[in-house]
Amino acid sequence: MRVIDLEHLGRARVIGCWQVGDVLVDPGPASTLPTLLAHASQPTPRALLLTHIHLDHAGAAGSLVERFPRLEVYVHERGAPHLVDPSRLLESAGRLYGEDMDRLWGEVLPVPEANLRVLSGGERILGDEFEVAYTPGHASHHVCYRRGDIVFVGDVGGVRITPQSPAVPPTPPPDIDIEAWQESIERIKAWSPQELAFAHFGATTDPVGQLDEVAQRLEDWGDRVREQDRDTFIAGVVAEIDATAEPGALPAYVQAAPPEQLYAGLERYWQKRAQALPGPAAPPVS
Repeated sequence: MRVIDLEHLGRARVIGCWQVGDVLVDPGPASTLPTLLAHASQPTPRALLLTHIHLDHAGAAGSLVERFPRLEVYVHERGAPHLVDPSRLLESAGRLYGEDMDRLWGEVLPVPEANLRVLSGGERILGDEFEVAYTPGHASHHVCYRRGDIVFVGDVGGVRITPQSPAVPPTPPPDIDIEAWQESIERIKAWSPQELAFAHFGATTDPVGQLDEVAQRLEDWGDRVREQDRDTFIAGVVAEIDATAEPGALPAYVQAAPPEQLYAGLERYWQKRAQALPGPAAPPVS
């Protein structure tokens, strides 16, 4: 098992793809596909395990299936339709990234439905080698995969660019859910893992410590968004990361978890919460 540094936009330790024999966990965007193929130790992957369909984790899935037509792609049932027809996914991402879409993520090809292996959580897959848990919060279609004492946690386990730097929750729009995320963290803990493997970047042998740190920041940053405007929040988060991260790590944090997206996702969460609260009864129509 090893992580392949995809060197996104030429920067190390931003996005990693985990290789477990002939299985790839979160292959990354199509823009980094040449790097993935150049460094993968198995020439023909058997399966892709997608924790979720965000382009920094799964954008290369269609391109890999085009190259390897027998490739199996495992994904949660909520994400599967957007791999078959990525138009809505690309429209949503386009609102975030605008003209940078192609530079950041490259061409996003559809995945044929025949290649999909659709998950709901609780499955054992690939000859019982991996167990699946449904872990929403970062995304409504997020799953994690356990292999022995190791859990591949996607973004639910946070962003930690170097081992001695902070673990932070990536909270881009559109479907951040703080309560669901906290429940997912507890679900991962219940597996009693000895190691967490994540995309941004690497692994930790202190799973509880990392998960607790992500959970605490998720609460703290969520509260800040209710009290602060966008610029104040962003300045505070950048200062916090810069003060606690290893020297030189801040640019990778900003690239992996852009602070403006952290604010936007949490702000949207609170807006959705407010809209869901019961309001006064409508007046009768005369």
